[in-house]
Amino acid sequence: MFLVDRNKDGFTSLPAQEIRPEDAKNLSKAGIIRVVKQEGRQGAVAKYYALEKPAVVVRFKGMEETHKLLNMKGSSEFLEPFIKDGQLNALIIVGSPDPHGPEKARSKDGYYGMDLALFLGTFLNYVPKFYVKLDTDAREEDLRNNNLILIGGPVVNRVTWLANPKLPVRFDREQHWAIHSTISDNTYPTDESGLIVKTKSPFNPDKSILVVAGKRYFGTRAAIIAFLKHFDELAAGNVHSRSIKAKVVEGIDLDSDGIIDEAEFRE
Repeated sequence: MFLVDRNKDGFTSLPAQEIRPEDAKNLSKAGIIRVVKQEGRQGAVAKYYALEKPAVVVRFKGMEETHKLLNMKGSSEFLEPFIKDGQLNALIIVGSPDPHGPEKARSKDGYYGMDLALFLGTFLNYVPKFYVKLDTDAREEDLRNNNLILIGGPVVNRVTWLANPKLPVRFDREQHWAIHSTISDNTYPTDESGLIVKTKSPFNPDKSILVVAGKRYFGTRAAIIAFLKHFDELAAGNVHSRSIKAKVVEGIDLDSDGIIDEAEFRE
């Protein structure tokens, strides 16, 4: 049995590809190929098949709903305007791993930010340029001209430091960077506490910022876990005022291995 290529004038000069009889039978039964030529060979009949159609699409399994933006229904609003028409419409700023800022801190949050970037990537069709900068490299025009996604608290991310006073849920320097909510007036002092806030940018009222940060890097990890695992609840807004997109989370070490692997919302 042979599979050949052919055009409107007949066969091409490409060599025939031998296929197994059982494969030829199945493909023919499915209407994918058909006999176009037969010839005798050593007392037997050799059949030549060609594709019945110019193209064939094979579906190996049923369609499944993905995390694409159009399938997120009401939750999709939370990622606007950071994702627009299948493209990232924001500058991601992470803290520098080198000592910097008033406290000469080194950021570890950028490593956790990779998980968030992978999550956002599931909504994208195309990434045409670089969208990530260290806080030490971000300039005034970067902050003014872009929607911003800020990863890491004010100790390790200079841009978070600048935006922090304008956030509805923010870090309180006077309380050793505990998280304070102006919505509920509650304070969350643990190192495992984190916040996720979407609001208008303090650098440009026509832009937006998304802050994913913790008091320490444990808290940032908790915030990112909450983003990845509980996105629907995150998008629902603050429990005390649903119109305000600001949540407080606390990390949990479920298997007692010293690593935060789950997060619970505190408000």
